[in-house]
Amino acid sequence: MTDREVMEFDVVIVGGGPAGLSTACRLMQKAQENEQELSVCLVEKGSEIGAHILSGAVVDPKALAELFPDWKTMGAPLVSEVTVDELHWLGSKTGSRKLSHWMIPKTLHNEGNYVISLGNLSRWLAEQAEALGVEVFPGFSAAHIAYNEQGQVEGIVTGDMGVAEDGSHKDGYMPGMLLKAKYTIFSEGCRGHLGKELIERFELDKGKAPQHYGLGIKELWDVPEAQSKPGTVIHTAGWPLGKEAGGGGFLYHLENNQVVVGLIADLNYKNPHLSPYDEFQRYKHHPLIAAHLKDAKRVSYGARAIAKGGWASLPKMSFPGGLLLGCDAGTLNPAKIKGTHTAMKSGLLAAEVICEALQAESPVSELAHYDATVRDSWLGKELEQARNFVPVMHSLGTFWGGAYNWLDQNIFAGRLPFTFNDMTPDYACLELAEKHQAPDYPKPDGKLSFDKLSSVFLSNTNHEENQPCHLLLKDATVPIAQNLPKFNEPAQRYCPAGVYEVVEGAQGASFQINSQNCIHCKTCDIKDPAQNIRWVTPEGAGGPNYPNM
Repeated sequence: MTDREVMEFDVVIVGGGPAGLSTACRLMQKAQENEQELSVCLVEKGSEIGAHILSGAVVDPKALAELFPDWKTMGAPLVSEVTVDELHWLGSKTGSRKLSHWMIPKTLHNEGNYVISLGNLSRWLAEQAEALGVEVFPGFSAAHIAYNEQGQVEGIVTGDMGVAEDGSHKDGYMPGMLLKAKYTIFSEGCRGHLGKELIERFELDKGKAPQHYGLGIKELWDVPEAQSKPGTVIHTAGWPLGKEAGGGGFLYHLENNQVVVGLIADLNYKNPHLSPYDEFQRYKHHPLIAAHLKDAKRVSYGARAIAKGGWASLPKMSFPGGLLLGCDAGTLNPAKIKGTHTAMKSGLLAAEVICEALQAESPVSELAHYDATVRDSWLGKELEQARNFVPVMHSLGTFWGGAYNWLDQNIFAGRLPFTFNDMTPDYACLELAEKHQAPDYPKPDGKLSFDKLSSVFLSNTNHEENQPCHLLLKDATVPIAQNLPKFNEPAQRYCPAGVYEVVEGAQGASFQINSQNCIHCKTCDIKDPAQNIRWVTPEGAGGPNYPNM
C-alpha cells in the first residue's frame, strides 16, 4: 500500500472554476464574519487557475455582485458591457435574417451582461480567494475519492506524479496526497470524472431525466482595430447544423481588439458521419461571420462539453461528506445559454450551508437540505422556469422549438402547466451509418478554416510523455468489432482534437488513441455509442493551457 502524505482541512474543493472559487471566497468571508477559524483547500488540475477554463462567454454579473458588491472598483475583469445584441437565422451558407428584438425569447436578451474571458475571471477570483486565506493548489489533479469505513466521502487523493505508461515509477516519482476534509466540494465542470462516480455510487440521478450535452468549440482571433466593436454579441441558429443537430453559433467582441467565435452542437445528433469540428469550420465561412474575421489572426482554439439538461436533469446535489456544484451537477441555464452566474450561485449557497453546519455542535455528515436551499433560491426558480427549453428543442427542432420557447418565456414566463422530458441519453440517439449520408466537408483554406492538428497546437495542449493513457477502454475490441461496422467509428469525428483514429494496416484496421492531443472536452465519455470510453484525469498540469479563453 502506498504511503501518502495526509493533509486535513475543514473543506476541500475540487476544481478552480467559478463554482469552486465562489464557494472558497464565500466560506472565508463567512468565517471572518463569524470570527471562525476555517481551513479551505482548492485543487485544480490545470497548470494554473484558468488554464482549463473555456466558455463563450457572456456573463450575467448578478452572482458576482452578491459575492463582491464592489467588484467594479476591485478590478474584476468585466470590461465590455453588451452594447449590440443580435440573433440571426441562417437559412443557408450565404443567407441570413436578423430577428427583431421582440421575436427573441426574453431569456436570450443580454442587457446588463458582459462579454468576458471566463479564464481571466477565474484567475481574478483565485486572487481574491488566496487573499482571504484559501490554499490554492494548481497543477494537482484529484484522481480518486477517499471514502471512510461508513462509505462516506472523507476527501480526495491527488494523482501520483512520475508514473510511466507501463505503471512503473520513473525517476522523481511522487505519490499523491490524501486531502481529508469534513466536507468535500466537487466542482470539476461538465462531466467531471469524480462527479460521475458520485452520481453513480449514491444514485444521485435516480428518478431524473438523463443529462444532455452540447459540444462547444471556440476560437479567439485578433482583429484590426477598425473592426473591433467591444460589447457586440451575435448569436445564430440554423445553418450549418440545420436538421442534422440542435445548437447554434456565436461571435462576441472583447476588448483589446479580440473576437471570439464558436459553435455549439447538441450531442443528441443521429448521423454518425457528422463532425462538429468540421461544421464549425464551415460556419466561419458564412458571410455574416467572415466579415468580422477579415484580415484577422487566429490566436487560440479550444473545445468543451456543456451540460444543458437543466432542471429535469439536475441530480441530487448532496451526499454523505460533500456537495456536487455548478456544471459538475448541471446548473447551466440552457434557455439563457449561460452557466457562470448559476455555477457561482451554487457555490455561494454551498458556503452558507457548510458554515452553518461547521458551527453546529454536532455537524451532520450529509447537508441534505442543500437541495431545498437551491430550489428556493433564484437559481432554482430560474432553472425551473426554463425547464422545458431543452426537451422541446429536442422534440420540435430549432425553429419550432424556438417558437414554443418564445411563447413559454415571453408570454407565460415559464409558467405553462406542461413539463416535457427527454429520457433518451445522447449516446443512444446515434443511428446506424448506413441510414445516413456523410456530409461533404470542404478542405480547410488556412485563412478561415483549419485542420484539427493546427488547432490543437493553438490550444497549447501538453501531456507529460510516458504516462498511463487517461482515455480508458472498457473493452479494447469494441471500436473495431462493433463501432466501426455499425457507426463508422464516430470517435474519429465527434472528437474535436484528433485523439481517435482508425488506422488501416497489413493486419487490418486498428484503433489508435492519440491521448497527447486530448483537450479534456469529455465528448468521448458522453457520445461513444457503446459507452466504452472512460475519461479519467491525467497527470496534474496536463492538458490545454488557454490564454484569455
